[in-house]
Amino acid sequence: MVEEFRLRSVAAAAYGPAALFGVSEGAVLPVIALSAIDRGASTSTAALIAALLGVGSLAANIPAGVLATRFGERRSMLVAAAVMVAGLLICLVDLGHGPWSLVLYGCGVALIGAASAVYGLARQTYLTEIVPEHMRARALSTLGGSMRIGVFLGPFAGAAAMRFAGLPGAYYVSPVAIFAAGALVLRVPDLEVTADDRAAASAVTTRGMLRQQWRVYATLGVGILLLSAIRQTRQTVVPLWAAHIGLSPTTSSIIYGVAGAVDALTFYPAGKVMDRYGRRWVAVPATLVLGVSFLVMPLAGGATLLTVAAMVMGFGNGIGSGIVMTLGADVSPKVGRPTHIGIWNELADIGTGVGPLVLAAVTALAGLGAGIVASGLVGFAAAGALWRWIPRPRRAGADCSAG
Repeated sequence: MVEEFRLRSVAAAAYGPAALFGVSEGAVLPVIALSAIDRGASTSTAALIAALLGVGSLAANIPAGVLATRFGERRSMLVAAAVMVAGLLICLVDLGHGPWSLVLYGCGVALIGAASAVYGLARQTYLTEIVPEHMRARALSTLGGSMRIGVFLGPFAGAAAMRFAGLPGAYYVSPVAIFAAGALVLRVPDLEVTADDRAAASAVTTRGMLRQQWRVYATLGVGILLLSAIRQTRQTVVPLWAAHIGLSPTTSSIIYGVAGAVDALTFYPAGKVMDRYGRRWVAVPATLVLGVSFLVMPLAGGATLLTVAAMVMGFGNGIGSGIVMTLGADVSPKVGRPTHIGIWNELADIGTGVGPLVLAAVTALAGLGAGIVASGLVGFAAAGALWRWIPRPRRAGADCSAG
């Protein structure tokens, strides 16, 4: 009965739209910097414009919680789809070379990041509400895996479209995927929430939630921030080290793709382990494996060893699929859950921004190898924080962790 519920109800509500949203993002992510350069940006300016994805997400996390509380998760997902399409259309407007063209393009990129934040919070809250607690980790791990599969497939769809339409082809793929995701969301029933429950949730403010949950944010939230930092950095170190040892861009892309495949294929077993034995059994090994992969990478002097290190990195990240969402749901209060998840996602996004900064700072001072090792130490710090602060299971052998 549990499996039937998961496959028939949850798939339509979350997994299909999540995969399609991932395809939409994955199609444009590889071409954001290239599009900025095509409009006359320098390499550093193009990197800054690409960073606006994270800025948009950071700016939208807290408002996303307010939106979901007032209008519901289903409507929030539809709003996110509309904002995503608007951002893509703005990105397609090419005013030629010049600062105004780059400003307009940057606004479109920021909107894509904001839409991702709104959609991510809404689907996470929706799934947390409709899935039984003893299945939570499996459900949220599968949600994270669905998104990763979409992001993995998106660049291939974008590359195929670019063969016929040039660079804008990637942006043509994204709206198609978004419209398909929106069509699925339209068929999803709203969560049943009474007027009293809605009023109680609306009375919860961000400041009030911070006061209520500050101990959680200052402890377990720090572990999530560190985990997000090393996760984001892993996307940078493989191509950087490949270039450092003289590998071609094609070889680097293949290695990155192999690591992504390992990442996308290892999410579901981890969810089962978390539900059966507790969250520590996945969260701590995932961060330790990530940390080890970083320490090993500077030893790679050729494509073979780098591929092995990248696959270990993909495995560590893959088995941790959904852990941020699962832990956020575990410690969320029943009333004001979207507000809490908005703050939780904000902590994760701060980590996403901090991770590459640590790599860049240490690299500037001591070289790329030292920067990668320092980033690996962040993974070990995350493992320690998660081991210390993840809530204990309610009882020995319990199927779920305490929330």
